[in-house]
Amino acid sequence: MWQNIQMPNARAIFAAAASAAATAVLIRSIANEYLPHEFRHYFSSKLRVIFASLSSEITVVIEEFDGLTRNELFYDVELYLGTKIAPLTHRFHAKMPAKGTKIMLSMDGNQEVIDVFNGAKFRWRKVSKQLEMSRMDPHDYQSPPKTKLQSLELSFHKKDKDMALNTYLTYILGVCSGLREETKILKLHTIEYLGHGVRRLGGNPWQAVNLDHPANFETLAMDNELKKSIMEDLERFVGRKEFYKRVGKAWKRGYLLFGPPGTGKSSLIAAMANYLNFDVYDLLLTDISSDAEMRRLLLTTANRSILVVEDIDCSFDLQNRAREQRATQQPWYPNQRNEVSLSGFLNFTDGLWSSCGDGRIIVFTTNHKDRLDPALLRPGRMDVHIHMSYCSPCGFKLLASNYLGITHHSLFSEVEKLMQTAKVTPAEVAEQLMRSEEPDATLRGLIEFLEANTAKNQEKTAAEGVIILADSDETIA
Repeated sequence: MWQNIQMPNARAIFAAAASAAATAVLIRSIANEYLPHEFRHYFSSKLRVIFASLSSEITVVIEEFDGLTRNELFYDVELYLGTKIAPLTHRFHAKMPAKGTKIMLSMDGNQEVIDVFNGAKFRWRKVSKQLEMSRMDPHDYQSPPKTKLQSLELSFHKKDKDMALNTYLTYILGVCSGLREETKILKLHTIEYLGHGVRRLGGNPWQAVNLDHPANFETLAMDNELKKSIMEDLERFVGRKEFYKRVGKAWKRGYLLFGPPGTGKSSLIAAMANYLNFDVYDLLLTDISSDAEMRRLLLTTANRSILVVEDIDCSFDLQNRAREQRATQQPWYPNQRNEVSLSGFLNFTDGLWSSCGDGRIIVFTTNHKDRLDPALLRPGRMDVHIHMSYCSPCGFKLLASNYLGITHHSLFSEVEKLMQTAKVTPAEVAEQLMRSEEPDATLRGLIEFLEANTAKNQEKTAAEGVIILADSDETIA
């Protein structure tokens, strides 16, 4: 009996498949042409439900960005998957962290990793999508470039749903909390331009480089009491998340660094970043075209980071002058560019938008505090005012220890006396101390430099008819 059964040959199988495919195409064409759209939509949705019910797999998608804000879960999972090497993964990105000697791996786009947890199998896939870019130049009609927006897809069996959502992902977060601190490399972020006026439309609008600035509070040429006050304020801020929540305030803190150029404002910011292990975002307001763009940029900064707005007094002043100049040259079209407004910026520092993020520190710098709009100075926007004064005797001793390796010298008293009237910055003193490694010659050269500056200041004072007074260090207000 079995000998009479004939298996179909390959030609018959291909013919049947081709006939079925042609029939399916014909049915689809007829349905698209004659059936109403509502009926087609209802029919296709029912088919999707049927196929979904037949599948035993669930997929959870974790996007890189949740709207305009970073999805921290994406970065945690990506860090965790870098510790997993599976046969299905063929391409990895490799880098050597500045803090360690162990090579870190991260999965490339459109690759898979299989992870086994408590006997259950979890399949991860990294998906990269292409995004259109916007051009700053409206006259550039070339096709827009593209960039990637990434997501991670977690697939698992239906029976493991509770384990996946309640136990497995929580386990990953716990593992990553330790990995982040061990492997974190401080980054300095700036707005990313892709050339020819092209700016990112979607995804992360920031580009980053490693922040290798060596400044720390031990080497900072600043009054010891002032340094202690700043460190205590930083520690108190980062440890009071629940306090801020309880009193109904956004968990953020604003610092204003003011004083002459060269007094160490940038070094203090780097010391704060190294002390807290926070990334730094450098925001230049004159490069931003509108309040909406500014909000989008600030929303994509990470939690527990430092946002730096340098020369805040110049930012709005330059925009106002540029607007007036355009209005003079083109009075028929004075508002061809919409700059960042002071009200829009203030709304982000302490308005509704200020609550979009946790543990953020905003540092403003200026050389002229008196030029700032009073609206910027009130508590809630600039909570801590730090005067970065000229080099003090305390700062000089620290610089001498750092640069010359000495803590006492017979010429110290003469240097410290001249410091009161010379009005020189720590950067200028450091430059003098780098001229030689021989302490006697270096200190004598510094004394000559200080005497020359003192004479110059006295001549200027005499010309203006004003008695010069030595600046005194001002601590946190």
